[in-house]
Amino acid sequence: MKLRYTIYLLFSIAYFANAQTLTSGGKLKPEQAIMDVRHYTIALNVDPVQKTIDGYTTIDVIMAQPTKVLFFDLLDSLKISNILVNGKKETFSYQNNLITINTAKELPAGKASIKVIYGGKPHVARRPPWDDGFTWTKDSTGHAWVAVTAEGTGGKLYFPCKDHPSDEPNDGVDMLITVPKDLVVAGPGLLQKVTKSGDKATYHWKTNYSINNYSILFNVGDYTVVSRPYKTVNGTTVPIQFYVLKEDATKANRHLDIFEQTIRIQEKYFGEYPWAKEKIGIAETPHLGMEHQTMNAYGNKFRYSKLGGKDFDWLMHHEFGHEWWGNKVTAKDWADYWIHEGICTFGDAMPIRDLEGEQAYIKHFQQAALSFGNKIPLVIGKDIDEEAAYNGDIYGKGAFFMHTLRYIMGDTIFFPTIKSFVTNPKYTYSNMVATADVQEYFSKAAGIDLKPLFDLYIYSVNKLEVHVTAKRGDKYLIQLQNIDMPLPIDISADGLTRRYTLDKKGLTIASKTIPVIDPDTYYLKKLIIE
Repeated sequence: MKLRYTIYLLFSIAYFANAQTLTSGGKLKPEQAIMDVRHYTIALNVDPVQKTIDGYTTIDVIMAQPTKVLFFDLLDSLKISNILVNGKKETFSYQNNLITINTAKELPAGKASIKVIYGGKPHVARRPPWDDGFTWTKDSTGHAWVAVTAEGTGGKLYFPCKDHPSDEPNDGVDMLITVPKDLVVAGPGLLQKVTKSGDKATYHWKTNYSINNYSILFNVGDYTVVSRPYKTVNGTTVPIQFYVLKEDATKANRHLDIFEQTIRIQEKYFGEYPWAKEKIGIAETPHLGMEHQTMNAYGNKFRYSKLGGKDFDWLMHHEFGHEWWGNKVTAKDWADYWIHEGICTFGDAMPIRDLEGEQAYIKHFQQAALSFGNKIPLVIGKDIDEEAAYNGDIYGKGAFFMHTLRYIMGDTIFFPTIKSFVTNPKYTYSNMVATADVQEYFSKAAGIDLKPLFDLYIYSVNKLEVHVTAKRGDKYLIQLQNIDMPLPIDISADGLTRRYTLDKKGLTIASKTIPVIDPDTYYLKKLIIE
């Protein structure tokens, strides 16, 4: 278990250390704030030999008010030949990763369709998945193998878009990706059809749900599809589809056995798989892995650890957990990134609890508590871009915060609350969330105002300060120092552990030795002993 956590920590640190200069989100441009993206159609020819893409993207929007200027984000490593607004060519400029369209006549409020015709060599990932871009490589049999990663940079990596987490295409996406006919395209949503013409094949993928723009991508390879039906916790039958390289096809069914265990554990705590009308998908990739809605990237090379005596794939479990935290529940501002990564990482501890027991779960978080950098708060403001919001603590410290909430609220309240939040239409799919929503929801469920706890652990780098003062007669006064709310806390004295309620006023405990505060480490804390 210690080794597994260390590997995970190194993965997080490596991502942070390789944060890229190209980033998504930030303060929304006023010209984009009046735009509601409804749908993307992305039609591209992908040439693995020349390492190029060419085609078009059509963006269907609803404008809240009239405008003569439209802004779209696209990395300027590509070339645009034409732009049409409602079928008419318009003038545009394209520089500094921004497309500016100046319409000849004012565009009225309401629906509009913008078609951008473009192509070229897209940005190449230097070290995916920590660095975004295209990966052009080959499998061991010599077939082309293409992968795309875009979480940090956003969809503008290769298609024109409104690159902000607050706006997803409510009506989904159509992707028509053309490749050499001996290759297969794995994409989001449902495969509508495959059209073959000459030496080319076009794969039409369609999503019926809203989708964050860094999940709007594809992988290409010499894939075969290993599939089986899965019955969700609500009784819905959903296909599991593994787009696995043909050379690894014999490993696929064993992998899906392990994957099914992950699905069931995630559903136990977070409710039915969010995209039950489409599929549960994974695609083998040349990079380690990434969460992509209905088609998670998997590159852990079938390396399993043991959990409760069973084979377990920690990376697959984590990335799949983002189907709930990140994809279904999505922060409207990268400032609240910890909601994606922290709660998802808390979910990584659930198979430890289920397969190895409560004590193994406790030891997991005791070890985790030693590893946080705690240099900047989990939330550092508003209108933050992805690069500024990202730091390693959004994983582990975010997960530990949920561990603390579980202790304070108790299992009979906490677990139903986390499940009801992630299954509540107010906070899911097209309805984005902020940290304030989590705070309000859990406070209401707990019946107490949790704001002081959020202020301490989410908005600051402070730890809970517990002051222990020795008194005469083997007695100790124990007080909270830096939080204005009473908290439950376990205290061991003379070999007996009891749960007390502590506040700034404190309480006095008789003990022949210095009491042990919070022995199972439910709080990140600083002890002051006098």
